[in-house]
Amino acid sequence: MSPSVAYGTDIDERTKAAEQSSTDVLTAPDIPWNLVIWNDPVNLMSYVSFVFQSYFGYSDSKAHKLMMEVHKKGRSIVAHGSKEQVEQHAVAMHGFGLWATVEKAASGNETPGKGGRQRG
Repeated sequence: MSPSVAYGTDIDERTKAAEQSSTDVLTAPDIPWNLVIWNDPVNLMSYVSFVFQSYFGYSDSKAHKLMMEVHKKGRSIVAHGSKEQVEQHAVAMHGFGLWATVEKAASGNETPGKGGRQRG
């Protein structure tokens, strides 16, 4: 006649379920997130290309391609990775005076320079 034994078993099961759920959350991949650079009327195209080269270490041709995507399509995905990494890049881009946002990648297969939504 020990209701605490039955009650304790129930608590153990709930604890195990909570631990399992917690472990699932911690081990879930946090990738991909995208860093989006938006077109603005302030920064020169050459400056945007310079920032991509100096901060990300992109080649001249890749930086130019991404800059043109920003200019023509209004935005470009210039980096991707974990949320923390991409948020750090966004803060750095704000420091350079660029308009940057972070978004969760829709498919997970987007790569820098290949993104960009169609404007309707």
